[in-house]
Amino acid sequence: MEYTFTTSSPEQTQSLGRHLGELLRGGDLVCLFGGLGVGKTAFAQGVGQALEVQETLTSPTFTLMQEYTARIGGERVRLVHMDLYRLNNPEEVEVIGVEDQFQADTVCLIEWPEIALGFFPDDRIDIVIEGNGDLPRQFLFRSHSPEWAERWSELTGGA
Repeated sequence: MEYTFTTSSPEQTQSLGRHLGELLRGGDLVCLFGGLGVGKTAFAQGVGQALEVQETLTSPTFTLMQEYTARIGGERVRLVHMDLYRLNNPEEVEVIGVEDQFQADTVCLIEWPEIALGFFPDDRIDIVIEGNGDLPRQFLFRSHSPEWAERWSELTGGA
């Protein structure tokens, strides 16, 4: 399944992230693809807002991984935000424990996931973001999981 969305501002990008965040459940993995400055972190901030994270999400470029306390339907979950941009080879994915974060009580958002795709479950959401500067952003949402069909209809308004 694939859906495309367009945003024209960082606020709209955050809003799209909030809409997706409202559909997320523990155990979900969201991979964010796109170049520098395309809006991956703004989107992640919107997801964090939907999951009632109290802190402002920042890009974990230098820390690689940040964990936040979040809530889904009143239940406490973890939101793990990763940025794999600085990894040089796939073996580092194991060293920093990326796979250890895939838990039923955790939502994982991963920026720059390309180096680690072989470690991820197929049941994930890939979001490809394109655009730069003041141009609108194009978001291509893709999932190979049939379970997402119903959740997509909530995000797209039944489209």
